[in-house]
Amino acid sequence: MGKKVILMGLHPDVVDWDKWPDLSPEKLIEGTKATKKALEAEGFDLTIGFIKTGDEGAAEAKEMLIESSYDVVLIGAGVRKDDDQFILFEKLLNLIHEHAPSARIAFNSTPSDTIEAVKRWI
Repeated sequence: MGKKVILMGLHPDVVDWDKWPDLSPEKLIEGTKATKKALEAEGFDLTIGFIKTGDEGAAEAKEMLIESSYDVVLIGAGVRKDDDQFILFEKLLNLIHEHAPSARIAFNSTPSDTIEAVKRWI
């Protein structure tokens, strides 16, 4: 089995799409599926970790990090680049530090550069 990777990002149902005019729920899901397929084709064991916002999202992330160990945890730009998600981003970093201390942390800037972000740390 290949290196284990989890992509953590906001579930399409909770994204403020006004902040991302070039994206849509359909584009996000389509891009995520394509990324999953491409990374799995290269031998990665990939988990998609869509989360909600706030404390609920942090709790979901914690459960995922406890359930399995990961070599790379990627936090999506929707969490990292949205000022309204600052506290969630901070919580995710601390959860990774606590529950996946040996995992590398990666960041993408758009769904299209997720593969490169993961490969930087493998």
